[in-house]
Amino acid sequence: MKYSTYLEYKPEIQGFFDHRTNTISYVVADVQTSTCAIVDSVMDYDQPSGTLFFENADAIIDYIREKEYSVAWILETHVHADHLSAAPYLQEKLGGKIAIGKYIVDVQDTFGKVFNEGTEFARDGSQFDQLWSDGDQFTIGSIPAFAMHTPGHTPADMVYVIGDAVFAGDTMFMPDFGTARCDFPGGSAETMYQSTQKIFELPDEMRMFMCHDYLPEGRTEYQWETTVGEQKNNNIHLKEGTDSQAFIRQRTERDTQLGMPKLIIPSIQTNMRGGEIPNQEDNGVSYLKTPINGAFSKK
Repeated sequence: MKYSTYLEYKPEIQGFFDHRTNTISYVVADVQTSTCAIVDSVMDYDQPSGTLFFENADAIIDYIREKEYSVAWILETHVHADHLSAAPYLQEKLGGKIAIGKYIVDVQDTFGKVFNEGTEFARDGSQFDQLWSDGDQFTIGSIPAFAMHTPGHTPADMVYVIGDAVFAGDTMFMPDFGTARCDFPGGSAETMYQSTQKIFELPDEMRMFMCHDYLPEGRTEYQWETTVGEQKNNNIHLKEGTDSQAFIRQRTERDTQLGMPKLIIPSIQTNMRGGEIPNQEDNGVSYLKTPINGAFSKK
């Protein structure tokens, strides 16, 4: 199917903004069939107390039940480093298949070693119901959709095109904030540049929805919707015509100035398991490990 054909389908989209992690989750619906997908859900986590709760996920559940939608897919754009996924909780309450890009196996292999996971931690993506390859097609009710592999931030990042809507994950932010960092294990500014050029091949009119907004200087309201055309014309890191080497230099320099996301350690351990926390130990308690002077330390 040609990209332009997707413009004929306009899903209803509702965003849910989490102020704790600056994350936007989405319910993407075909109102004609009352079918929807959930994109990049959030499980709430109070780090000082080690407490999990579901305020964000319950808001999504209430919305879907009020609309009387059925859930076809629970989509993850990648293994997030800044929030924990609520995918298993949502699946238990609403159904649907949990899906992520097939290169999750590379992330599991890398971070399985970082966290010294034992053989009980499967590194084959089996925690998910569907592993996408680049270009795989699916539907939300009658609305066509496909997965686009966009590595750079991580090896497994996917962008989802659902009708005329593009869900960018962490590949790109709003035009006045630029692009995502590329200094995590397996990340690459060069690869990120190539991925953004794939996105720029989409029609300018396509709506684009961000996974995060950090309220850059000069803006007073959070925003998470733009268009492919606006990104091409105004993205501060790589608007159309930006030289690849210039982007790589800028992105690499910027990344050296960034600290680690505050929830990176619990997030990755949970999200590489499809949103499940590690198994309980013999005392009935689950634990998250913190590597000391390991892969996340700023030495």
